[in-house]
Amino acid sequence: MTDPGRIAILRAARRAFALQDYNAVTLRGIAADANVSAALIVKHFGSKEALFDRVADFSEAAELLLAAPDEDLGRHAVLTLVNYRRTNGLDLLVRVVFAAGSGNERALIREHFRDQVTRGFAARLTGDDIDIRAGLITGQLLGLGAAMSIDKTGPVATAEPDTIADLYAPGIQALIH
Repeated sequence: MTDPGRIAILRAARRAFALQDYNAVTLRGIAADANVSAALIVKHFGSKEALFDRVADFSEAAELLLAAPDEDLGRHAVLTLVNYRRTNGLDLLVRVVFAAGSGNERALIREHFRDQVTRGFAARLTGDDIDIRAGLITGQLLGLGAAMSIDKTGPVATAEPDTIADLYAPGIQALIH
């Protein structure tokens, strides 16, 4: 996903759908925010409904984050989050934070996140308090994404991915085992 137009559209659509009611969001508004034409949105995504479905879907994030054996899962998830952001200019998870308001569309975004990401981690866990631990894992990953989003040129945003993983992954890994 390195097409700059597609990335700009997704970034603008994530912002629009998270902050506005679905009916208030327009392809023209997203296009203006992304500095592309509405026709390019249709070319890439087909329709407003299809674009919303793409924004609300966290299956790619879950697949990428969970693609490691349990003993390496914490480090893998951190490296995946950091490297995806740096490669694509998008965060895999943070958009769910902006969907915290009311509205059916925002609730759907949160539901997809819970079903696809948090429950994906829960399915990998064993032992006690699986649901709590899965929620804490995703909370830590959201925190890392937020830290990189808030200060795009600060130490967290610019540190080497391995350094971030060395410091951050042990907390996540402790919740896995």
